[in-house]
Amino acid sequence: MHPYDAKPWLERMDQVIAGGPYADTWESLSAHETPRWFRDAKFGIFVHWGVYSVPAYDNEWYPRNMYIQGSRANIHQTETFGPLSEFGYKDFIPLFRAEKFDPVFWSRLFKKTGAKYVIPVAEHHDGFQMYQSELSPWNAAEMGPCRDITGELTEALRQEGLITGVSTHRIEHWFFLSHGREFDSDVRAHADDRTHLYWPSRPVPDEAIAGDYEAEPAPDAEYLEDWMIRTMELIDRFRPKQLYFDWWIFHRAARPYLRKIAAYYYNRAAQWGEEVMLINKMNAFMYGTATRDMERGGLRYAQPEPWQTDTAIARNSWCYTVENQVKPAPVILRDLADAVAKNGCMLLNVGPKADGTFSPEDLRVLEEIGEWLHVNGEAIYGSRTFLTAEEGPTLPHTGAFSDGQDSPYTSRDVRYTVNGGKLYAIVLRGDAGGFYALTALANR
Repeated sequence: MHPYDAKPWLERMDQVIAGGPYADTWESLSAHETPRWFRDAKFGIFVHWGVYSVPAYDNEWYPRNMYIQGSRANIHQTETFGPLSEFGYKDFIPLFRAEKFDPVFWSRLFKKTGAKYVIPVAEHHDGFQMYQSELSPWNAAEMGPCRDITGELTEALRQEGLITGVSTHRIEHWFFLSHGREFDSDVRAHADDRTHLYWPSRPVPDEAIAGDYEAEPAPDAEYLEDWMIRTMELIDRFRPKQLYFDWWIFHRAARPYLRKIAAYYYNRAAQWGEEVMLINKMNAFMYGTATRDMERGGLRYAQPEPWQTDTAIARNSWCYTVENQVKPAPVILRDLADAVAKNGCMLLNVGPKADGTFSPEDLRVLEEIGEWLHVNGEAIYGSRTFLTAEEGPTLPHTGAFSDGQDSPYTSRDVRYTVNGGKLYAIVLRGDAGGFYALTALANR
């Protein structure tokens, strides 16, 4: 049984879709345009923070990996906390206290960094909601820190004049904890309980979840309906300017629900008089109905439509771990300049510690980015692509998950933007002699 009555939610969705300018068809949704605020913002902050920040080991997939027998995370978990039948992922929740979480400090930090919009992860693959929810007690307002984390942060960000959104990775929860069914663990004990955090933990093969849009077992109607209703709650509660989904929305079973979510979201935004946007990964949305996102990578050429790259300060993880490999600020700024010159924006992730503080390494990177943008922001914010977006001998690493390697830029690699009738040239690496040749301008 549902732990809540789904009928009123589904009736409201149908009413909003029937009464708005957008129907739940690709043809209708294609009339939606990427907002002007996004075209101008160029730089945002992503936040991965949750129960998975407590072990601070491996990466944000620790909740899944700890149940894969013999894996690095599994060995660490059992050696540190004992058998998984006695101490499982749910037992980290009381240890997630967020005792130093200061949403005002966070908001001022992100603003000082130069971000124009901020997207906290409201629910990650682990299924734990970081906000007060009517739909499940497995949320941060009722467990762990006993605070409405997303709500508090959203309010503080708006007080600082920052644009706010939310990210939901709920759909991946269908399979995320499934390996716990394979042996004597607390997942096996609770996965069939519709009201438990571990439901449903369905065993989709690891090789299928990455890119098989027909992966089996496919999410069933009960689960997809729950996912859709949880997304409705986020839309109505937070009125996000950007609604971000992770990749698995591309699964064929999700498509009818995805169209309904998009129509509901765009119609609600029309009621509010707001410009909003959805993120499209792996062609989950029909082209022109949502904004393209390239995870941990860039694109080779300037694009006719705005797009987004989401990447992280850490190369190896989206959340905080004691082993994080931190990118230097200049590497991130080069990728930002490359994206902006090609009509893109960058959403840069930072992973706070479980107590709500940031590592000194992350703070240093954020500070250096903010210092550069304070001086050079006119070449970034509100800018547009030039007739020639780039020049130089270096072909950047492009495509999804290509940011593990730094592109070996030289002082001849330049990115161009225009803003307010002025042309800007961003040289991606300094020259010892201070001499730069902008050859792309020779015939302009």
